Amino acid sequence: MPISPSSSSQAARAALAGRLGELMRDAGLKGGELSALCGWHPAKTSRILNAKTPPSDSDIRAWCQACGADDQAADLIASNRAADSLYVEWRRLTRTGLRRAQESRVPLYTRTRLFRAYSSRVVPGALQTAPYAEALLRTVADFRQTPDDVADAVAARLARSSVVFEGRRRFVAVIEESVLRYRIGDATAMAGQLSHLLTVMSRPSVSLGIIPHSAARTMWPVETFNIFDEQQAAVELLSAQVTVTAPSDVALYVEAFTRFAGLAVHGAAARSLVTSAIDALE
Repeated sequence: MPISPSSSSQAARAALAGRLGELMRDAGLKGGELSALCGWHPAKTSRILNAKTPPSDSDIRAWCQACGADDQAADLIASNRAADSLYVEWRRLTRTGLRRAQESRVPLYTRTRLFRAYSSRVVPGALQTAPYAEALLRTVADFRQTPDDVADAVAARLARSSVVFEGRRRFVAVIEESVLRYRIGDATAMAGQLSHLLTVMSRPSVSLGIIPHSAARTMWPVETFNIFDEQQAAVELLSAQVTVTAPSDVALYVEAFTRFAGLAVHGAAARSLVTSAIDALE
């Protein structure tokens, strides 16, 4: 049975409470002692430890300071803030159709300056053509049994993607060679998509790396993820969208992306792989 957003949120809060409890015990403190150091009633400490009351940012800072663990505060605050949106089922996000899922990310795209995308399955959304996006979103709508608003969702995706190429933003993507071979839509749609990749690769604000099948792997293929500046990562699962905001976790995705980029070929070698995939369609 899929994990519900509410239960997943509660699990995240319980995990945070557990971590705070570990810090308290590692510091050799009991609940009453920590409460005195933080300047609040012991009942508050109990509620936080039992995940009945979510702590504020200042509560977490005070807790970490009392435990001599100030270096843990930033990660714990990020986890606390994101507890309600760490895991959102696609069925909840797309219950009124797919357009809403595209539009919900516009504010994030608008404030981001450096986009990094890794994909082992499909062409990253910002680089998709309308026919490719339509074919892909139609299969998504069919699989997830969402209301049929594919045409509006495609328009929303293209509008959102246009933000990536405005101003001084930079889009850096790494894809597996298999992405070039997976047939999304008919041959015409796929050929158009691959040709579009050749076009966007020439843009100074875009970097596209492709990991060849023959690459000696030092990093295994993982689920598709996107990184927005150094602030947030988004991971796409079959059942849900996962948002990662804890600095140490975001850093993990940045490290994974760096390793993937090191496996990829760029420039003429990448163009050759795309051209080969186009030729294979004929």
